[in-house]
Amino acid sequence: MTAPKVNLERVSHADHPLHLPVGFRYAGIAAGLKESGKPDVALVVMDRGAVVAGVYTTNQIVAAPVIVCRQRTPQAAGHAIVVNSGNANACTGDQGMRDAREMTCDVARRLGCDEKQVFVMSTGVIGHPLPMDRVHAGIETAVGSLGESPGHFLAAADAICTTDLFRKVVSRTVDLNGCQVQIAAMAKGAGMIAPNMATMLGMILTDAPIGPDQAQQALRQIAKHSFNCVSVDGHTSTNDTLLLAASGLAPHGNRNQETLSEDQLRIWTEAATEVAIELAKMLVADGEGAARFFETRVRGAVSEADALVIAKAVGDSPLVKTAIAGADPNWGRIVSAAGYAGPAIEVSKTSLRIQGETVFEAGQPTHYNTKMLSEKMKETDEVILELSVGDGPGTASRWASDLTEAYVRFNSLYTT
Repeated sequence: MTAPKVNLERVSHADHPLHLPVGFRYAGIAAGLKESGKPDVALVVMDRGAVVAGVYTTNQIVAAPVIVCRQRTPQAAGHAIVVNSGNANACTGDQGMRDAREMTCDVARRLGCDEKQVFVMSTGVIGHPLPMDRVHAGIETAVGSLGESPGHFLAAADAICTTDLFRKVVSRTVDLNGCQVQIAAMAKGAGMIAPNMATMLGMILTDAPIGPDQAQQALRQIAKHSFNCVSVDGHTSTNDTLLLAASGLAPHGNRNQETLSEDQLRIWTEAATEVAIELAKMLVADGEGAARFFETRVRGAVSEADALVIAKAVGDSPLVKTAIAGADPNWGRIVSAAGYAGPAIEVSKTSLRIQGETVFEAGQPTHYNTKMLSEKMKETDEVILELSVGDGPGTASRWASDLTEAYVRFNSLYTT
C-alpha cells in the first residue's frame, strides 16, 4: 500500500471538506481543565448504538481510562465516547479509577444508556487528580451542545488536543461494491509519541456494518500499519488509545443489514488504514519543535517483523533525528542504526538512498554531491530514506520527526 502524502498546509488549516458517517453526534467545549481556556471536553454519541473496538498502549503503567476501555471492548452496543484533555488521569490510584468510571456514569445518566456502553479517554499531564466538578459541568455542557455538522465534529477534534499545533482530522467515502460508506477520523498527539498497541488518542468512526470481531481484527491491522509505525521521541504513553466505532447505518439508515463480506471488509480496512496513516503522519509532522519528518523504508529483510525493527531503530535514533534536523545526509548514522537494531542484515547487499540519491551501495559509500543533497533535504518537510538490507521478502515503513533544540526546550518546561 502506498502511504498518502500529507499536505501540511491543508491539515494546518483543516479547511478540506468532511464526509461524516451516519449515526454520530459530536461536541467539543471548554470546561476549564486547561489554564489556557481552550476546549478540553469532547463527546461523541452513537444514538442508535455502534460496534466499538479498541487497541491500547502496551506500557505497563496505564491510565485509568485505558483500563476502563479495555474492559468494555469489543462490544456490539456502544453509545458514547467522552474525552478530556489537559489531565491524563494516569498514576492517580483508586481515585483515578473512580473518576474514570464516574465520567462514564455521568454521560450514561444524561443519555439514558448503560455506563458500560460509554468509553472514556484522557490526555494531558500525568499524576494529577481530575477536577471532577469541572468535568461534570463540562459533560453537561457537551451533552447540550451535540450536533451532526462538520463544525461539531471539528469542535470535538479540537477538544481532544493538548500541545498539538493543529487539529488532525481525515475523512473518506468508500465504495464497497456499490455500497457507499463514510469514514471520519480524528487524533491528537505531538509529544510522547511512540504508540505500540503518539500521548496519542484516536477515533475512527464509520457507518459501515461491521461486527465486533471483524472490528477488533481490522483495528489491530490498521494500528499495526499506521500509528504503530510512527515516532516522535520513542516514548510510549500511558494513555495511548485508538477506538473504532461502526454504526452500521450506511447507506440508507438500515441498522439491520448484514455485516460486511470478506471482500468488503478487506476494501474497508485498506481505506481505513490509509486514513489512519495520514493521521499518523500528521502526528509526526506536528512533533513538538519538529522542523521536518522522515520516512524510513526498509526492504530486503528476512521478514516484515525484522524490517519493522530495523525501521524503528533508524526512526528512534537521536543521531539520525538530529541529522535530519540539520539536513545532513549522514548515511553512517543511518546504516549503523540498522546494524545495531538486532535482525540479521547482509552488509554486502546493504544500500541507502536519501531523497532518491544513492549514498551507500553494496556495503560501500558512493560518490555524490553532499552540498546539493543537503540543499535538497532543506527544501522539503518530508525526507525519504530507502534502506535495503539484503534480498529477503521483508519490507516496512516507519515515520518519525526530527529532533531540534525547540523540542528539548519545550519538554524541559512542559510541567513548570
